[in-house]
Amino acid sequence: MSFKSKNPFLTNKSFSATTAARKEEVHHATVLDYSQEMTLSGTINKTLILFLLLAASAMVIWWMTFNGTNPIVPTIGGAIVGLILVVIAAFKPQYSPYLAPGYALFEGLFIGGISAIFETMYPGIVMQAVGATFVTFIVCLGLYRYKIVKVTEQFKSVVVAATLAIATYYLISWVFSMFTNFQPVHHGNSMMSIGISVFVIIIASLNLFLDFDRIEKGAEQKMPKFMEWYGAMGLMVTLVWLYIEFLRLLSKLNSKN
Repeated sequence: MSFKSKNPFLTNKSFSATTAARKEEVHHATVLDYSQEMTLSGTINKTLILFLLLAASAMVIWWMTFNGTNPIVPTIGGAIVGLILVVIAAFKPQYSPYLAPGYALFEGLFIGGISAIFETMYPGIVMQAVGATFVTFIVCLGLYRYKIVKVTEQFKSVVVAATLAIATYYLISWVFSMFTNFQPVHHGNSMMSIGISVFVIIIASLNLFLDFDRIEKGAEQKMPKFMEWYGAMGLMVTLVWLYIEFLRLLSKLNSKN
């Protein structure tokens, strides 16, 4: 069985379906415009664009928060709208050139608000989380680029299974905590809770390898140009997840001091 990345974009059938469509074009001798094909450089450029949009949006909420504005409403609103855009893009990747920038802007509201809240409680934690996320990304990219870590089918299956287990656990814990007095074990600053956070960060990091692999294969298969936005958006989803998990881990460690 072939597994794909847990990432909502890179998990579904959009990549394979788009590849099938492109093969159909070739079969019927359609003249291809190579300037309209997905490339690695194009995906990297669009990832940088999304990152800048997200950072700009986050800085606005950050500034507003430390100037007396309550960040709760834009934080929650940004998270909800960002999720909606992710779901739409997962089913309609051809709209990614419009959805991806919107996702970055709204997700920036969420990131900026949640970062400001954590920074208020634990000064300096945001820079630590940003640094940890950046270093993790660079290390994973280097390991993938130089084939030190190879994305095999077995690797994919293990990472996807672990990711689905984490998602299921978070969902069940959230539902139980909503209607009962259940206290999830990943809450608090116990050694068990810290261990869970470390495990989740490891799995989130491993998802980066799956994302790199799908983007690279998408470029090799000469998918349509809009898939650059789709791939870049998917990679941003993973990076946001990784950053939030670093924030949670660092907050647990800081609360023990």
